[in-house]
Amino acid sequence: MSVQERADLVELYNATAVGAELAPSYNVAPTTEVYAVVEHADPKTDEVERQVRDLRWGLVPSWAKDPKLGSRLINARVETLADKPSWRVPFRQQRAVIPAAGYYEWAPRQGDGKVRKQPYYLHPTDPDGVLSFAGLYELWRDPSKDKSDPARWLWTAVIITTDATGPAGDVHDRTPLILPRDRVDAWLDPTRTDPEKIYEVLDGVVLEALAVRPVSTRVNRVGTNGFDLIEPLSEHVDEPLQLTLTARGLMLPRKLNHADGVETYRDALIAEDFKI
Repeated sequence: MSVQERADLVELYNATAVGAELAPSYNVAPTTEVYAVVEHADPKTDEVERQVRDLRWGLVPSWAKDPKLGSRLINARVETLADKPSWRVPFRQQRAVIPAAGYYEWAPRQGDGKVRKQPYYLHPTDPDGVLSFAGLYELWRDPSKDKSDPARWLWTAVIITTDATGPAGDVHDRTPLILPRDRVDAWLDPTRTDPEKIYEVLDGVVLEALAVRPVSTRVNRVGTNGFDLIEPLSEHVDEPLQLTLTARGLMLPRKLNHADGVETYRDALIAEDFKI
């Protein structure tokens, strides 16, 4: 679920508003526009500015021949950020925060002799709280547009995921990597380019408990929207959920023995089972 007011994000992250203002959404689908917080250098002055700007969810690598690739690159595993071709450049230079009021997870549940995927809404215990998802952003130049056309640049982003254990792991084994507020500045810092130093920002992350509630399966349908999507089922109320991130997800990534091609990295092309 996207946050409602850009002005609130500008104040929260001490940033400047850039680009279009988005309508609130209770069912954000991949390839749609979302807000991101980035620190971007002006190409003319090299001055770095923190911005809250709209971009597309689904990262299009700068080297991609077709922007449709972004529909398959919506989540990135934290364990592989330094190695995979789609992630390694933005991981070093173009990190982002994707603000959200909450997100959905699906878990298999038995009922009437059948196994169905039950959606759950996870959100801060503070009704006005905002989750800061760690992400990466990229700029893709449209070769069909003139160099003087500002629309030639497509801004896109990917959300980073990590292992979930403890009670959160009972809902789903992966979770968006949520940054505590005191890690946001270091994560966005574009001068921090050494992968080991970047991973240090994620080391020892401790998160406050989230609240979780089962919600209607209407959220499964792309295009449905409205506050009713996050309302609890009549017989349920919010329950606290401690989100525990495993050390494997927050330490240096394992080395991979794959060839240097995005098509060989199957897990980079598979969407995790969550939606904002």
